[in-house]
Amino acid sequence: MNASLQTTAGTAMKLEGVSKLYGPVKALDNISFELRKGEFLTMLGPSGSGKTTSLRAIAGFIQPTAGRLLIDGRDMTGVPPQKRNIGMMFQDYALFPHMTVLENVAYPLETRGIRRAEREKRSMEMLEIVGLAHCAKRYPKEMSGGQQQRVALARALVFKPDIVLLDEPMAALDKKLRGQMQIEIMHITRQVGATVVSVTHDQEEALVMSDRIAIFKDGRLEQIGSPNELYQQPCSEFVADFIGEANLLRGQVRALPEGVVVEGNGWSARLPAGDPRAQAVAAARNVCVVLRPERIRAVEVGSESGNAGQGVIEDKIYLGVEYRLVVRMNDGNKINIRSRDIAGIAGMKGGDRIGMAWSPDDIVIIGA
Repeated sequence: MNASLQTTAGTAMKLEGVSKLYGPVKALDNISFELRKGEFLTMLGPSGSGKTTSLRAIAGFIQPTAGRLLIDGRDMTGVPPQKRNIGMMFQDYALFPHMTVLENVAYPLETRGIRRAEREKRSMEMLEIVGLAHCAKRYPKEMSGGQQQRVALARALVFKPDIVLLDEPMAALDKKLRGQMQIEIMHITRQVGATVVSVTHDQEEALVMSDRIAIFKDGRLEQIGSPNELYQQPCSEFVADFIGEANLLRGQVRALPEGVVVEGNGWSARLPAGDPRAQAVAAARNVCVVLRPERIRAVEVGSESGNAGQGVIEDKIYLGVEYRLVVRMNDGNKINIRSRDIAGIAGMKGGDRIGMAWSPDDIVIIGA
């Protein structure tokens, strides 16, 4: 999904310094980013972070206090929603209960003055794409939640909008169906070459569906990049903790002849002198080491050195393909380990002392 875009030529949309004030409150604070044609971008963040306000500004439901919105190179900042050629799928799908599935999908074409025969033809083609042509004469109440979602998506795509906006598209679905629909929506939007901006607070949904993810915090754009970039190279503790599971170890920096070491109570992380990060880290006093649970190896106590630590197992949880260990460090902080070394972990138990090791390549340093 993330490796290639169906359409890469050109910029579909650009936000330039967009801010939105509600009295003294900055709902959006100088937001700037570009959306490429054919790209699936997810705006991700906790409640109140600014992602939904950004979506509403793109849709035209609110006007920015400052900044500009350009769609296909045209300044659309003051243009009303109905003139922006934007498709939108709402959380509750907003299907018309008195209309058939075909009539629901055809409605945007009807409002654009498309003749009946043509709009029914185009609507049936879109229902074929979403796999619901056989349901054309049904009413929304006769459809499952997943089917209603696909109808709403077909309606948002049928008039070939410049951009499709998805507002918490999985919120009304149960967990199993959410997983299925993530893949279906990804495939459908890619098949038709749609340019998509989605809003969610679900990091797994964002990682599965997105070409890029924009992380929002307190009305600001904290970081934007591919799922891999955000996971492997977070720019802040907030991003590291929000994307995936992360251990955040705060320690002091000490220079060594062979490089630098970041030390805490019962652990250390070393960077050799040749590592490009070593110089930046050496200039700091205190930094945060980001360490993903799957990067930590359980080793025999006393055998660890360099990039390693010790602690006591508090919890050991069997998850089928892996074990999850919760380890209490000497300073009382807890560190999570996810290990597929089933045989090696099986004999360990709560209260056992454990050694931990990792590679310099497995750590990210924040605050240097």
